[in-house]
Amino acid sequence: MRVLVTGATGFTGGYLARLLAGRGQQVRALVRDVTRAEPLAVGGVELIAGDLRVPDSLAAALTDVAVVYNIAALYREAGLPDDTYFDVNARAVARLIAAAAAAGVRRVVHCSTVGVHGDVGQGVAGEDAPFAPGDVYQRSKVEGERLAREAERQHRIEVVIARPTGIYGPGDRRLLKLFRGVARRRFVYLGDGRISYHLTYVEDVAEGLRLCGEVPQAAGRTYIIGGPDTPTLTEIVQEIAAAEHVPPPTWHVPVWPVWIAGAVCEAICRPFGVEPPLYRRRVDFFTKSRAFDISRARRELGFAPAVGLKEGIRGSVAWYREHGWL
Repeated sequence: MRVLVTGATGFTGGYLARLLAGRGQQVRALVRDVTRAEPLAVGGVELIAGDLRVPDSLAAALTDVAVVYNIAALYREAGLPDDTYFDVNARAVARLIAAAAAAGVRRVVHCSTVGVHGDVGQGVAGEDAPFAPGDVYQRSKVEGERLAREAERQHRIEVVIARPTGIYGPGDRRLLKLFRGVARRRFVYLGDGRISYHLTYVEDVAEGLRLCGEVPQAAGRTYIIGGPDTPTLTEIVQEIAAAEHVPPPTWHVPVWPVWIAGAVCEAICRPFGVEPPLYRRRVDFFTKSRAFDISRARRELGFAPAVGLKEGIRGSVAWYREHGWL
């Protein structure tokens, strides 16, 4: 089976492309920069130049493809107008699905995020929890899901939506600051550290996405892809400290002064396209609870995350140290 992966030069997309190629599938990657993607070609991935925002570049990439895995997304970057997020994370999704249907593709797996649910409080949220996006990235992801379902009905093509929880593992940069802060004994909690933060090891995410593309009964469904543990932030930090052989941090500071400082930094820096030294969303990391129920994916996909928190953190720390990131 030939499959197309978008976002293959990114963290999650790269793992997925290599997983599928390792399982004997013919993997094609849609990339904007073929030179940057050359390491994937070494692993047997076919590279084709294109851009989700340019419809005319999609036809060749979709030729003779059975399943598309849409992992490409614009995450959080300073100075970008809101419309840029919606163009990449929403409107491009609809264009891709329409082009896939025209090319005879059987199924599109669209990678969204559990961030569409926002702060789920003290409970454990499932796929039917209400949307409560907290920033433009999450709002654009909500719109991407809406347009994906609309395109599914209009073009009569199978669409599966995957919502991974926080993705981490070797090669990840999003949580590197957390690991580095603990390793260098500079980490300070905002608040009490009792909020839940559901992590998923990247290899488990890639496997969950593969299942979304291959299980027949998944057509038209939405799945939360998460790790086997739903730890608190304090438990995560303690595991990182143990893996790095440093004392666990104990300093706590109030949330509200830092949140106000973040708002001021954003207001000053954003008009100039400058990366603020502090974001409100970084404060949200310490205050929003994110624990999710993966029973639907277990039951319907046979998803069985294999990497627990301790093993995943130790593997990440070892990789960071090997590559000089800590």
